[in-house]
Amino acid sequence: MNSPVAKLIAQRIALGILLLLAVSVLIFAGTQILPGDVAQSILGQSATPTALENLRRDLGLDQPAYVRYFTWLGGVLTGDLGTALTTRQDIATTLMPRLWNTLFLAFWAAVVSVPLAIILGLLAVRYRNGPIDKLISGFALASTSLPEFFIGYLLILFFAVKHQWFPSISTIYDGMPLLTKLHAIVLPVTVLVLVVLAHMMRMTRAAILNVMQSAYIETAELKGVGQFDIIRKHALPNAVAPIINVVMLNLAFLVVGVVVVEVIFVYPGMGQYLVDHVAKRDVPVVQAVGLIFATVYIGLNIVADVAGILTNPRLRHPK
Repeated sequence: MNSPVAKLIAQRIALGILLLLAVSVLIFAGTQILPGDVAQSILGQSATPTALENLRRDLGLDQPAYVRYFTWLGGVLTGDLGTALTTRQDIATTLMPRLWNTLFLAFWAAVVSVPLAIILGLLAVRYRNGPIDKLISGFALASTSLPEFFIGYLLILFFAVKHQWFPSISTIYDGMPLLTKLHAIVLPVTVLVLVVLAHMMRMTRAAILNVMQSAYIETAELKGVGQFDIIRKHALPNAVAPIINVVMLNLAFLVVGVVVVEVIFVYPGMGQYLVDHVAKRDVPVVQAVGLIFATVYIGLNIVADVAGILTNPRLRHPK
C-alpha cells in the first residue's frame, strides 16, 4: 500500500474515533438533561425522600456528571454496558440477541436492495430520457415521498389483513427455521428496501451519467462499442467509488434507521428495545443502544471512505 493511501486511511480512522468519542459525550449529556427523576420513576410517586436518596446513591447519581461519564465510558471500553434500571439485568447480555435480530433484518434488506438498485440504475442510464428511465425515476420519487410508517401500514393492510399472505407481527426467535424467519420478515424487509432503494438507484444513475461525459466514453462510442458494453466495461468500473459510498451510507441507515420499522411490526430488534426502555426512562439502556447505533453508523462511514480511497486510481498510482 502506498504511503499517501495509508496516511489517508489512518486519518479517516482517527477522525472516526474522535467523532465517536464526541458522540458519546452528546449521548451521555442528552440522557442526563432529560426531564424527570430516574429514582422517582423507578420507586414511584409514593417513595420516601430517604428511599430516593439511597437509590440515587446506589445508582451513582449523587456524583458529578463528569465522574459518571468517565465511569460509564470506562465500562464501555471494557465491554460493560451497565445494568438496566428496570430489570436489573446486564445490558450487554440482553442486548446481543436484539442486535443480531436487527443485523439479520438489515442484512436481508441489503441483499435485496443493493443489487436491485444497481440494476435499476444501469437500466435508467441505458434507456435514459426514455419511458423506462422515466418509469424508474417516477417510482424512486414516489418511494422517497412516502414515510416508512405509511408504507408499513399499507403493506400490513393489503398483505397481512386482506390477503393474509404474511404476518403483521414479525416475531422471530432462536431455533426458528430460516425459511420461517424469512417469511416472518418479508414485510419489514420490503419497507426497508423501498426506503433505501430510490436513493441508491438515483445516485448510481447520477454517478454513471457523470462518467459517461468523459472523453474516453466518447472514444468508445466512436469505435462502435455497444451502449450497454460501454456502461458495463467503461462507465461502471470508474463510477464504483461514489456507488460504494452511497451503498455504505444506506447500509448504515438500514441498521440505524430500523427503529420505526421495528416498532410497526413489533420486531424483536434494537429499535423496539430502545423504544420500550425510553418509555420506562431506563437511561443506561438508552445510552448503550445509542452508542451502538452511533458506532455502526460511523464505522460504516469509515468503511465507505476507505473504499473510496482504495478505488481512486489517482491515489493508488500517484505520479
